[in-house]
Amino acid sequence: MPDTLGELSAVELSAAIRDKKVSAREALADHLERISEVNPAINAVVTLDPEGAQALALRADQLTASGAALPPLHGLPMTHKDTNNTAGMRTTQGSLALRDFVPAADDLIIARLKAAGVVSTGKSNVPEFGAGSHTFNDLFGTTTNPYAPTLSAGGSSGGVAAVVAARVQSIGDGSDMGGSLRIPASFCNVVGFRPSTAVIPMPSDANAYAWLGRTGPMARSVEDIALFMSVTAGKDPRVPHPTGLDPEVFRASLETDMRGVRIGWSRDFGIGVPVEAEILEYLERQLAVYEGLGAVVEEATPDFSEADLVFGNTRALDFAAGLGPILERAGDVIKPEVHWNVEKGFALTARDLIETAAARSRLELSVQDFFGRYDLFASPCAQVLPFDATLRYPSDIAGVPSETYLDWMRSACLLSATGLPVLSVPAGFSSTGLPIGLQLATNHYADMQLLRYGRAFEQQTGYAAVAPVMTAEAAPLTTASA
Repeated sequence: MPDTLGELSAVELSAAIRDKKVSAREALADHLERISEVNPAINAVVTLDPEGAQALALRADQLTASGAALPPLHGLPMTHKDTNNTAGMRTTQGSLALRDFVPAADDLIIARLKAAGVVSTGKSNVPEFGAGSHTFNDLFGTTTNPYAPTLSAGGSSGGVAAVVAARVQSIGDGSDMGGSLRIPASFCNVVGFRPSTAVIPMPSDANAYAWLGRTGPMARSVEDIALFMSVTAGKDPRVPHPTGLDPEVFRASLETDMRGVRIGWSRDFGIGVPVEAEILEYLERQLAVYEGLGAVVEEATPDFSEADLVFGNTRALDFAAGLGPILERAGDVIKPEVHWNVEKGFALTARDLIETAAARSRLELSVQDFFGRYDLFASPCAQVLPFDATLRYPSDIAGVPSETYLDWMRSACLLSATGLPVLSVPAGFSSTGLPIGLQLATNHYADMQLLRYGRAFEQQTGYAAVAPVMTAEAAPLTTASA
């Protein structure tokens, strides 16, 4: 066994617990000790329930001793993203407006993780209401990057990415509307997966038909991503999407033959999206990994010219529907970026919605034309390297000024607009040692094939095995200034 059980993958740790090499209580003790070691530097865990977790771990060990069949994630300790409701445990969404909110029921993704045997230990930090890809809020402060604790960990699943990278836990639950699983994965050298629509259903009283936001996993290996999906995927009667994927899909082999696989690569999504030069230079060299496996890599992209419109209006509509009532009650304590997005949603006209639907239809035709010629789309995951964590967001990207808090996230938002499954895989480090992620996408519901393509790259590179060096001198930041 390694010095810290946090070094083990979820596959390895769950097997060790099932085989009685490690108890659930020992796994929990290691998890809690690791939080005490690293959280002062990264401020990623914002709510902790050690007593409740110890009771759950004890019950897990009693189940092990009973000889009963054990669930797939039996005894695995895990903090959860603070935008995902956890029954009986505070869920604030990073907002002063919800600082004391304790949900009565779990969100579906949490309920399925618990049913799979997870020992819930606490909550990880998020930007307020998950708005933006940098994790800071007025309630808990700023989460920083384990690889450079003065820089951003990304967001909105920044707390999840940080604890997975820092070896607190092997996997975690997140969510993604505009890159919230992928950008923090890129910043923190882990894997982030945004599944196809309703593969992990998201029941909602505000809009059961919403399609832009997703829940999904982060991990340090694609194998762990598949394990997570195998216990969280599957239909739910509260979500009326006609398609989805059976969880059994994710229990199939991850092996694949890359020979003859056609990959379309784009530096700028064909519409001049600015990306820092070092990221582009590095990723273009990394594409040789796929060529070495026999894949064909060419410059090619779907037509993303209307994707900004589709994303921006759909996001604004979802924000207005979901957060409008909260702003009416407690708008004075909610950050301006949320106000801006909600107000944009309420300002949409019937003409705007008609144009958005037509633009989405044209975008889908372009996507299908692309996948008629290619198997995989590759692009930069993040447009910038991890930046100064005291900022609200980067003021410019490769010399291009940011007009809104979303501009630096376009590399992820454009793919969100397509509805495709998207994966961020660790692709190495900059000249200053900062993580860089490669973003991969396949056609709708080819989720498992996407994981296979990511796994092929991972097996050749192994970048996620490079752990951050955490130092006791680092201190968490408490604010993010304009």
